[in-house]
Amino acid sequence: MKAETRAKLLTISTATVATALFKRGFRTQFIQDVHPLSPGQPVLLGEAFTLRYMPAREDLNRLDVFRDRSHPQRKAVEECPSGAVLVMDSRKDARAASAGSILVTRLMKRGVAGVVTDGGFRDSAEIAALGFPAYHNRPSAPTNLTLHQAIDINVPIGCGDAPVFPGDVILGDGDGVIVIPAHLADEIAAEAFEMTAYEDFVTERVRAGQGIFGLYPPTDEQSLADFAVWRKEKNR
Repeated sequence: MKAETRAKLLTISTATVATALFKRGFRTQFIQDVHPLSPGQPVLLGEAFTLRYMPAREDLNRLDVFRDRSHPQRKAVEECPSGAVLVMDSRKDARAASAGSILVTRLMKRGVAGVVTDGGFRDSAEIAALGFPAYHNRPSAPTNLTLHQAIDINVPIGCGDAPVFPGDVILGDGDGVIVIPAHLADEIAAEAFEMTAYEDFVTERVRAGQGIFGLYPPTDEQSLADFAVWRKEKNR
């Protein structure tokens, strides 16, 4: 990701990105039913590194599988690149955890940008206290082995009904997490950055009592003229 693109995306909401993607025909890039573990956690931003779970087969999912250093869950935690986001396909099933606080802490210490699962985390209160961007469906105490078998690393996955390809840009805020196709990241960041400036102008006007007709969307030329003056005054 370009430094300029990263800087812009850190100031942009998932809602604005969703609109920019919708204009290009993308309707399913928002990961459904995942929530930040802490309302005060930092913005989540980085390229996707993926882990895929499948339904567990009991004879292959005993506790001793963790002795194997090639176990995909453990390997993903140790190989997810610094600055990337570990995105886990847990089949939207939070009845067993996708990971717990020890693995998430290891990701944080390795410089990973954050973690997302469409399942659940165990030790969720401990993860929330880390100040690390983490998203899940809900807390879940049972070990992942109960229902999930880690099977693939860094392959295309579905997470919360959103398609995620390795290298896609993951952005998360208080509303949730959205997936930006890698080849569109620069143009989405540039467009959404401009949209954000105008939306900030609109918010200020609406709070001052102005109506939305002609202002939002800007169908009145005077709105665009006023925005140009505002932007110069605000150095935006």
